[in-house]
Amino acid sequence: MTASEYILASASPRRSELMRDHGLRFRTVPAEVDETLPPDTDGPDAVMYLSLKKALWVESRYPEFAGRRIIAADTVVCTGRILGKPADIGEAREMITELRGAVHHVYTGVTLLIAGEPRRRCFCEGTKVFVRDISDTAVEAYIRTQEPYDKAGGYAIQGIFGKYIDHIEGDFENVVGLPCRRMLQELALL
Repeated sequence: MTASEYILASASPRRSELMRDHGLRFRTVPAEVDETLPPDTDGPDAVMYLSLKKALWVESRYPEFAGRRIIAADTVVCTGRILGKPADIGEAREMITELRGAVHHVYTGVTLLIAGEPRRRCFCEGTKVFVRDISDTAVEAYIRTQEPYDKAGGYAIQGIFGKYIDHIEGDFENVVGLPCRRMLQELALL
């Protein structure tokens, strides 16, 4: 594959890093979409809906990408409700307090398409994450770092918060934001 064949519809440095780690050459083109979800949308449906919306936005705005593979993704943390990115320290505190000592799911929806062609694949990968019961002091110290504020659920498993993860069931890269192994399998079928 050449660099021109992959377009990553994301501004996420974590997704870019994962793509590079897997030896993929790509160009990033962040999608600018409204991420408002239809009422009563669950985690898996939410991430597939948003990843599709992002991929279609890039495809429609850049006709010069015709024939190139577009990769779009969206990740959410679910505790029974969808946790997005915390807007402020209060939301970060609420999210991390909700996650501590509990189990939650991380869902990443991925849409793969060839621009200008009807071929598309959309899937969701889920990972179960078990968080240790951490103290109020640890929660306060963590939310005062910069880590929580651009991440679903307010944490990065590969960052500072990783020390609070007891274990996971599923794909670690999915929790980071892009299940590359599954994505590569799906790309082969596109």
